[in-house]
Amino acid sequence: QLRACGGGLVQAEDSLRLSCAVSGLTFSNYAIGWFRQRPGMEREFVASIRYSGNIYYPASVKGRFAISRNSAKDTVYLQMNSLKPEDTAVYYCAAGRPILSQIMERSGYGYWGQGTQVTVSS
Repeated sequence: QLRACGGGLVQAEDSLRLSCAVSGLTFSNYAIGWFRQRPGMEREFVASIRYSGNIYYPASVKGRFAISRNSAKDTVYLQMNSLKPEDTAVYYCAAGRPILSQIMERSGYGYWGQGTQVTVSS
């Protein structure tokens, strides 16, 4: 199971840190990804950290968002800085064992959390 938390209402340029607690899986065997679904849009990739430690971001968040993990707590974090109104979305964490070509695709992840709402006001 994956449990995402940390969402909330913030103003533009504020920061927020999301957490994803993983249970029932061998944490070190999985890549953990963050995706988001903005109103009226498809769920999109935000960040991923593989079990090797490699990290991936799309251009839209690179330099503003940072993913990290704490293996002692089986938890992955998404630090979001310089938030923009267009970052408003439900954020989901997911676990999987994607091959490289799937790392940014929903199909690469078989386990999903329930989502946490992030709202950024202008």
